[in-house]
Amino acid sequence: MDLTVTTLEGKDAGKISLSDDLFGLEPRQDLLQRVVRWQLAKRQQGTHKSLGRAEISRTGAKMYRQKGTGRARHSSARAPQFRGGGKAHGPVVRSHAHDLPKKVRALGLRHALSVKAKGSDLIVVDSLSANDAKTKALLASLGKLGITNALFIGGNELDSNFRLAAKNIPNVDVLPVQGINVYDILRRGKLVLSKDAIAALEERFK
Repeated sequence: MDLTVTTLEGKDAGKISLSDDLFGLEPRQDLLQRVVRWQLAKRQQGTHKSLGRAEISRTGAKMYRQKGTGRARHSSARAPQFRGGGKAHGPVVRSHAHDLPKKVRALGLRHALSVKAKGSDLIVVDSLSANDAKTKALLASLGKLGITNALFIGGNELDSNFRLAAKNIPNVDVLPVQGINVYDILRRGKLVLSKDAIAALEERFK
């Protein structure tokens, strides 16, 4: 697959040949769903907690005598059916993470890249760099490319001026190539890769 390389100013910078193993797969929604679910479950905090009947600060004495009152038989006022009692089967502090084979994760990333390539939402730029850390100047450049919602993937080291300039633009994310992931690719409209990022990805998946 051949794509035109552009600069951030919107000028032509030649062509690049992309690997079909990375960008030419037929996307599988089931794989993408599994990887996104794994990612979101892994990052969930799991700090939810409610008090069970054993943790309630309340007397454990029997409420009233067993027989002769005409009311139902009860013991502790900490029981879940009473106001101020413990929560039955409430949430506990736990990890929501589950396992996903490494090969499935890698395949999911390749399918996510293929989704963007197939939908013409993939843009290749020669480099992600800026002369000044000016958001206004970068917004003007992105306007020329027609980008309003995008994920930018740079090389192993991000240009600090570009990163700072893009930091305050809504719906624009910037990551080094080590941080590329399925969820961030799919949640943004366009995927913008630098030539360094493509070289690093092809090296990683060869």
